[in-house]
Amino acid sequence: MGELIPAATIILLRDDPAFEVLMVERHADIAFAGGALVFPGGRIDAGDHLSDWRDYCDGLEEFPPEQHAPRVAALREAFEETGILIARRDGELLSADEARALAPWRQQIENDDALFLAMVRQENLRLDMRGLQPFTRWRPPKGVGHRRYDTWFFAARAPAEQIASPDGGEATEIVWTPPADALKARDRGERKMIFPTSRNVELLNVSKTADDVLERSLKRRPHIVEPAIVERDGQMYLTIPDDLGYPITEEALTSAMRS
Repeated sequence: MGELIPAATIILLRDDPAFEVLMVERHADIAFAGGALVFPGGRIDAGDHLSDWRDYCDGLEEFPPEQHAPRVAALREAFEETGILIARRDGELLSADEARALAPWRQQIENDDALFLAMVRQENLRLDMRGLQPFTRWRPPKGVGHRRYDTWFFAARAPAEQIASPDGGEATEIVWTPPADALKARDRGERKMIFPTSRNVELLNVSKTADDVLERSLKRRPHIVEPAIVERDGQMYLTIPDDLGYPITEEALTSAMRS
């Protein structure tokens, strides 16, 4: 099994008027989680590590250096896949029209991640790092899956005026949904979710508002979730520790691999 691949994802939240989370359906032909409902995210690329980002981010220096590239990657991936960008111009969060005007950059950045910094510089933007709250971090067990991602999850309130749209490549559909509805669709077989997504949507479902999610994640102790495969009564399960606040901590391995 190969090296862990650094990755970042973002859980975008709103109360409009109901509590909802933004999810995307991945293209069915993508190797990892094809056709699944996921949070926007992807690999942390070389351009996300550039030291120049310190000059184009608000609040980046307030967070540990190990979070710098994951934070940039989370915002970049959200922009590529959904068009939503948590950034400011002249101190104000981008409006719907301002975010829409950046749409021509999306495909260019997907093809060359270094262009994300070029766009931010050229468009006189500053990424809003204070808007991202660490939510969790997951590392998969050895022996499960061909690609193993070490993934940072950040939670953030989506800019109220911006409108999400799929990129049509990696993301084929935008879904704003209450967490409970996403889980019901999964249970009915209408939506596919991989094990980490299911567990984190279940964790979101404990909350009633976006602020509640952010407050709870702020209070949770920092941790890395590392699932394990265990055998019990002749059946294999994929499990996570039961002291991290997750409502459901295991799933039959056959189900987890099929989802």
